[in-house]
Amino acid sequence: MPLRVPLAPAPALRSVLTALSSPTAVREARTPALLGAQGPATPELPLPVHVLDRVTTEGVAATRLAGWRFHIRCGDRAVAAAETMLTPDGWAFSHFFEGPYVASTERALRQAESMTQPYQPRLLSVPELYMLTLWLHGDCTADPAAGHPAATDLLVPLAPAPPGIAAHRPHRVAELLPVLTHRVTPTRLLGSPA
Repeated sequence: MPLRVPLAPAPALRSVLTALSSPTAVREARTPALLGAQGPATPELPLPVHVLDRVTTEGVAATRLAGWRFHIRCGDRAVAAAETMLTPDGWAFSHFFEGPYVASTERALRQAESMTQPYQPRLLSVPELYMLTLWLHGDCTADPAAGHPAATDLLVPLAPAPPGIAAHRPHRVAELLPVLTHRVTPTRLLGSPA
């Protein structure tokens, strides 16, 4: 079943397109692959980026939307990514970057395409562990900017993953969340509801 990639907010996409058309923004990004790209660079695969703030004592992951990430494709491969953020004035371009998470995200998305159940792909960041996962949300019609990981959703740790957590191995949220909560300082991730 194919993944149901959500539509990014139009202002977020426009901000990335504007940055791509600005020689100053691309030059200041200092991403060698983007600077040396031949041909047009196009933003693809918009994924909402959620941050895991804490896990409640009931085991529910409290997340917040931090931005939208777009892969920047030149020819047949992604050479970089662009991230947007929500400001008081709306969606704005944040930065370009490259590195292992770009290729790792593409690999995880290809793996997810071969699954039998449809999913809505998202990214879930666990800052305290320097960890990024592909979050495969089971409700394909859900608002991609809202919600929390359901127990049956899948998390696919991206490479490089923290020691002891295998990259590119899908885990049910109910299985991986307890592992993550034990690794993070209890006062930061395991907190009583505010």
